[in-house]
Amino acid sequence: MSPDSIAAYAEANGLKRIGARPSLWAYVKELYSRLDFAIALSTFTNDAANARNRLGKWWNILLPTIQAGTYGLIFGLILGDARPDNFLPFLFTGVFLFAFMSGSFYAGSSAITSNSGLVKSLSFPRALLPISSVISQFMYLLPQVAILLVTLVLVQGHIDWEWFYLIPILLLMAIFSTGLALIAARLTAQVRDLGKLVPFFTRIAFYVSGIFFSVEQVLINYPQVYAIVKWNPVYDYIELARGALVDGYTMRNDIWIAAIIWAFGTLIVGLVFFWRAEEEYGRDQ
Repeated sequence: MSPDSIAAYAEANGLKRIGARPSLWAYVKELYSRLDFAIALSTFTNDAANARNRLGKWWNILLPTIQAGTYGLIFGLILGDARPDNFLPFLFTGVFLFAFMSGSFYAGSSAITSNSGLVKSLSFPRALLPISSVISQFMYLLPQVAILLVTLVLVQGHIDWEWFYLIPILLLMAIFSTGLALIAARLTAQVRDLGKLVPFFTRIAFYVSGIFFSVEQVLINYPQVYAIVKWNPVYDYIELARGALVDGYTMRNDIWIAAIIWAFGTLIVGLVFFWRAEEEYGRDQ
C-alpha cells in the first residue's frame, strides 16, 4: 500500500498523526478546556521562584516598591520643576503596570525554551506555556495594585469611584500581554538569539512610554510626533490607568479605542502566529 493510500485510509477511519496541529477553532477550545493547567503551572512557578528566599512572596511587593521609590528619588531630583503633576502616584502607576507588561513579555519569550522537558514529554496545547507566564505575572501584579491604591489614599487623601475603571484596564492589559507573550514565545523558540534582545526592547519601551515623565508635555511642540506616540500600547494602558487613578489626569476616548484595538488585535495575531508553528515546538529545544 502506498503512503498516499495509507494516509487516505487513516483519514477515512478517523486516525490522526501524532502531534498534528488541530484546526484553530479546535485549538482554542482545547486551550480553554485545559486552562486549569496554565493556572496550576503559574502557581507552582511562583512558589518555586520564592521557595529559597527568606521573605518569600514579599519580594513581589518589595522589589517594585523599592524600584518605584528609587525612580521617584532620582527622576524627581533630575526633573525638578518639570516633574508631572501629582508625581508620586503618577510614577507608581507607571512603574507597577509597566513591570507587569514587561515581565509578561520577558517570561513569555522563554516560555517554550525554558520548559523543554514539558514540551517533549507531554501532549498539550503549547500556547498554555506563554499564557501561564502571563497569569504568573498577573499574580505578581495584584499585591502591587494593593500597594498602589494605599499610596493613592495616603497621597491624594480620598477614594474615587473612577478607580473601578482599573478593572477593565487591567483586563485589556492582560489580553494584550498574552498576545505579546505568544508572539515572543514562537520567535525565541525558533531563533534563540532573539531572547538576548528582550531586555533591550523592554528598556526602550520604558524610556519612550512616559513612565517617569509626561509624554504630552515633552512633545507639546511636536503634535505630529505625539499623534504617533499615542499609538504606543504601553503608553496607552498606563495613560488610561493614570486617568482613572491619579488626580489631574483624565481617560480620553481615543486612548480607550487604541487600547482596545491593541488588546484584541495583538491577541488574535499572537494566537494565530503561535498556532501555525504548533508542530515545531520541542523538536529542536
